[in-house]
Amino acid sequence: MRSKAILSLVAGAFALAVQPADAAEIRLARQFSMGYLQLNVMEHQQLIEKHARALGLNDVKVSWSTFNGPAAINDALISGNIDIATGGVPGLLVLWARTKGTPQEVRGISALSSQPFLLNTRDPAIKSIKDFKDSDRIAVPAIKVSVQAITLQMAATKAYGVKSFDRLDPLTVSMSPPDATIALLGGKSEITSVFSVPPFQYQQLENSAVHTVLNSFDVMGGSHTFTVAWTTAKFRDGNPVLYKALVAALKEATDIVNKDKRAAAALWIEDSKSKLPLDMVGKLVAGAQVHWTMTPENTMKYADFMAEVGTLKAKPASWKDYFFPEIYDQKGS
Repeated sequence: MRSKAILSLVAGAFALAVQPADAAEIRLARQFSMGYLQLNVMEHQQLIEKHARALGLNDVKVSWSTFNGPAAINDALISGNIDIATGGVPGLLVLWARTKGTPQEVRGISALSSQPFLLNTRDPAIKSIKDFKDSDRIAVPAIKVSVQAITLQMAATKAYGVKSFDRLDPLTVSMSPPDATIALLGGKSEITSVFSVPPFQYQQLENSAVHTVLNSFDVMGGSHTFTVAWTTAKFRDGNPVLYKALVAALKEATDIVNKDKRAAAALWIEDSKSKLPLDMVGKLVAGAQVHWTMTPENTMKYADFMAEVGTLKAKPASWKDYFFPEIYDQKGS
């Protein structure tokens, strides 16, 4: 009996030894926009650290970085320089399709927000996307792959047909939203239009010479997810406790944003070193078309389009194919 007890203890100790040990650090990245307020809250209130401690993980180091566009952020994720990526839905879909079925398979953690982004121009002659000339230049965070670039392709498909989905691609130029706003408002750049992000798109519209050509909600047929967070199966599976703490932190941060949107706006201003007034940013955070939610909304419309035109190599059957199970209780789409 004693020998069996000893063997049982040894087996138990061995089982514990081979279980994955959670990392002591988690590295998160975001992009230029007001679509990542939960991350601002998480950073300032140290919510990941809080939930990690509650689950028995002490002294977890949390680091933050900012990238422009999905290509840069996805490269950083695959190369192991970050653990958590954030951005528009197409950035997640492209990496999911590329890594599907591998140990490095990428899936979404959750959505962050649903809100529109606007295509603004300083050219009074441009009333619709059919008015763009070959000499025009449209700034997007990243050509061909950013959510703005894909949405522009979807708009071109509606205007010219699916065979001409990339008709406006030659007009696009990669530029960060802050720099694109400066170029548009300066009036001396080749940039005549910007498919931007909040709050920069509204800052552009404060100039009477700028007007909106296209609202992404019109292209998508209603409200849609703007920003999402994603990671690799390797990180999630190898750090089960830390991943659980991350999801709990995202849930708490989403609740905090929804309870006090003005305070969340103030954190964004502080972190981005923006000179925009709090009243303006606070109103944008609480806008009627803006929803701070972990539920994916209309993301399959991006997947279906990208698969149809060949920019997505694997077509998902459901939004659950490219999100991890922790949010399957949400009424996603």
